[in-house]
Amino acid sequence: MDLGRAEGVVWRNRALLLFDRVSVPVAVCDVYGLVVLANPAMAAECGTAPGRLRGRDVLELFRPQEATQVERIAQALRLRHRSRYQVSVHWRAPGGTERFGELTADPVSDTVDETPALLVMLRVRGECPPSAPEPARFTPVEGRVLALLAGGATTAGAARELGLSKDGVTYHLRRLSARWNASNRTELVARAYALGVLKPGVWPPEARTAEAE
Repeated sequence: MDLGRAEGVVWRNRALLLFDRVSVPVAVCDVYGLVVLANPAMAAECGTAPGRLRGRDVLELFRPQEATQVERIAQALRLRHRSRYQVSVHWRAPGGTERFGELTADPVSDTVDETPALLVMLRVRGECPPSAPEPARFTPVEGRVLALLAGGATTAGAARELGLSKDGVTYHLRRLSARWNASNRTELVARAYALGVLKPGVWPPEARTAEAE
């Protein structure tokens, strides 16, 4: 190996060491936005290891807030413009927290004519406040079935009370069990109370006002 090549290897190894140790989330992507190399800080924002990000689309990992920003950057890259580009993004961090910030992309290459790679840096701006859980949706008939079930009614008893067949009551119970991933009727009633479908502290059991699906 000649001296120039040996020095190139040394500097490459030093650059990779610095790349891994820098605390700022950084990745190298191809011109299409696919990750070629990511440092541990970038991988930590995605809750994974650096090697697992290879080949992933950086704009799927960090979702743009405005599609028009991405379209303008793609057009500029096709024209080989070499400006610095910024995209406002949001993403789900480990633990489920929704964060927002900016991706900064700098085209880099050895020559002007060469197709550039993108040096991408992430700046975390903050966290989005948690959104209120969506209310459980159920039909009026499902609410009445749940209330009767919570009061100890059998399938036949609920059917007589509601003017349905036993198969009709079973149909509603199966739909509710599948929707809430309940394995039996006891768990189904518990889920109904936890989701606020059945009013707490009321006897006989009563469902709140239903919202049509």
